[in-house]
Amino acid sequence: MGRWEPNARGRLEEAAMDLYSERGFEQTTVTEIARRAGLTERTFFRHFSDKREVLFAGSSALQGLFVDTLTEVPDSAAPIDAVAAALDAAAAVFQDRHAYARQRQMIIAANADLQERELIKLARLSAAISDTLRRRGVPEPAASLAAEAGIAVFKVTFERWIAATGSPDMSRLIRESLDELKAVTAGA
Repeated sequence: MGRWEPNARGRLEEAAMDLYSERGFEQTTVTEIARRAGLTERTFFRHFSDKREVLFAGSSALQGLFVDTLTEVPDSAAPIDAVAAALDAAAAVFQDRHAYARQRQMIIAANADLQERELIKLARLSAAISDTLRRRGVPEPAASLAAEAGIAVFKVTFERWIAATGSPDMSRLIRESLDELKAVTAGA
């Protein structure tokens, strides 16, 4: 496949994911990714700042989705219900990406530096959620608590979802996790 073929970014992502799975993240070079995709290193660096970005390039889009959804939820919604709407919006995006998400998570789980990067991503997402809630008029500590609870629900649900076989319904798993959180906090 020539360099002029369309979808260079997608080809680079696919090549990187395959190589990370085959050889491991640390053992894979940008040169190998570009070669597998039929592209040059220069093309790789036009799309990604480094090989980690292949795994984390969607972080800002996910954060934007959460913030946009929270902004659109009616002001009358309780903070945790607003966060639940954002989680549901994220579930809709992830639903058709089960195999990719599972592969990505396996790559991250095998590398301590990538695990740290994933935690940083989640911390930034929590901060964006709490900032948005505060802009909606939610006082502290309620804004931070709702944001952190939302991230906890997201993490638990995501782990359950990628561990499941077939095409599990992520929205249903989110609702189950939220119900469980409400039961735990209610003392049930």
